[in-house]
Amino acid sequence: MSFTQDVPHMPMQTEADVTTNPFLRDRYAIAGVGETEYLRGGGRTTRAMATIAVRRAIEDAGLEPSDVDGMLSYQGGDSTFAPFVAGDLGIRLNFYMDVFGGGTSTEALIGIAMGVIEAGMCRTVVIFRSMNGFSQVRIGGTGVRAAETVSGDMLHSRPYGWISAGQHFSFTFMRHMHDYGTTPAQVAAVKAIHSEHASNNPKALYRKRVTVEEVLASRMICEPLHLLDCCVETDNATAIVVTSLERARDCRHVPAVIRGVVGRVNKPRMDMHYQHGPISDVAAKYARERLWSNAGVGPDDIDVTGSYDAFTFTTMLLLEDYGFCKKGDGGEYVSDGTIRLGGRRPNNTSGGHLCEGYTHGVSMVVENVRQLRHDADDSCPIGPDGRRQHTYDYREGGCRQCRNVELTANLSWAGAQTTSGLVMRRG
Repeated sequence: MSFTQDVPHMPMQTEADVTTNPFLRDRYAIAGVGETEYLRGGGRTTRAMATIAVRRAIEDAGLEPSDVDGMLSYQGGDSTFAPFVAGDLGIRLNFYMDVFGGGTSTEALIGIAMGVIEAGMCRTVVIFRSMNGFSQVRIGGTGVRAAETVSGDMLHSRPYGWISAGQHFSFTFMRHMHDYGTTPAQVAAVKAIHSEHASNNPKALYRKRVTVEEVLASRMICEPLHLLDCCVETDNATAIVVTSLERARDCRHVPAVIRGVVGRVNKPRMDMHYQHGPISDVAAKYARERLWSNAGVGPDDIDVTGSYDAFTFTTMLLLEDYGFCKKGDGGEYVSDGTIRLGGRRPNNTSGGHLCEGYTHGVSMVVENVRQLRHDADDSCPIGPDGRRQHTYDYREGGCRQCRNVELTANLSWAGAQTTSGLVMRRG
C-alpha cells in the first residue's frame, strides 16, 4: 500500500468555511517603527540592538518608555528575550511573550498584540526581532554558532541534504516551473526590480542595481536558485509599536490602521508539505479568504505590497496565491512592471530582504507604515516643515515614495506550508 493511501482525506477549506472577525477592523494601529542599521559584522549583541530598535520605535511614536506595558518578540537563533530589553529601557511589563517561529511571525504577533490589548491585559505593545543573521546564526546552518542550530526537525532533514531554506523550498519552485511554464528569467525580475528600489534607499545593504541577466549569470546555489535569487544576510534589529487607534491618533505620525490580519495559516501538512498537493500551491491559498474578509477589501484595492522575498520565487508565489493574479500567472505579474516603483502595484519599495536587509518580515511592515505616512525615508530633500519633499522621480538615487498610498498588504512566508498576512490603511 502506498504512503498516500494511508493518509486520511483532508478536504480543502472553502470560502463558506471561513469564520472571520471583522469587529477588530480599524480598532488598532501601528503608531511607531524603529530599526538599527543593516550591517554585516556589526559587533553588537542582539540585546543591545533590540534595545536600540525598541527605543527608536517608541520615540518615533512620540511616546515614553513608561507608556509601553506589553512586549512580544520573535525568539530564535541568537535573539534576546523581551523582559531583558524591557528592563534595559526601564519598562515594567504587564504582558510579554517570546515566540519561536519563522518569517510568518511578524503579522501573527501583530494579531496577538491586538488580542491582548482587546483582552485588557495591556495597553501598548512593542514587537521586535533582533538577530545577528550574518555574524552569528546564519539561516543556512553555517556560521560561528552553527552547531547550536542542529536540533529538532533539522536532525531529520540534515542527513538528506535539506539544510538551507532554499533546499527546503526548491520542491515548490521547481514544481511551479513544471506546472505553469514559469521561467527563471521571469522570477529574476523580482531581484532586478527590488534592486531598483534599494538604490533609492540610503540604509539598504545592497544599493547597486542589477539586471535580470546578471541574476541568471550568478552562480547556482540550489536549482533553480541562483545566488542573486537569494536574500541578503545581515545583523540588525527592528521594532513596531501597536496600540489602539484612539491612542495612536494622539501619537506623532499619521497612524497605519490595521484593517485585517491572519497569522500562521497552514497547509494540511507542515512537516513534509510537498506530500500534500498541489506542490506548487502555498499556504496563501488557504489564508486569502480570511485576510480579505477580515479587512473588508480585496487584492484590487491594494496600492502597495510587501511580499516576503527570502527568495525571488517566494514573492511570486505569495502574490499569486493571495489573489493578485491568476494561478500560474505569477511569473508574468512580477516581470511585466506591475511591482516596480511607478507601476500599478509596487512591491517591497525598500528593496526588501533581497537588498535592504533580512529581518524575518518586520522591515517590510516598517516600510509599508512609512508608505502610508507618505514619508518613505529616501534621498529626497527635507523641506522647511521637516518632511521630505518627494519628487516621485524613481531614477537611481532618487525617490521611493509611492503616490497617494491608502492601502497596503504584507504577505509573509516561513515556507510553502505556512503564511501570515496584514492589511493596513492610512489613518
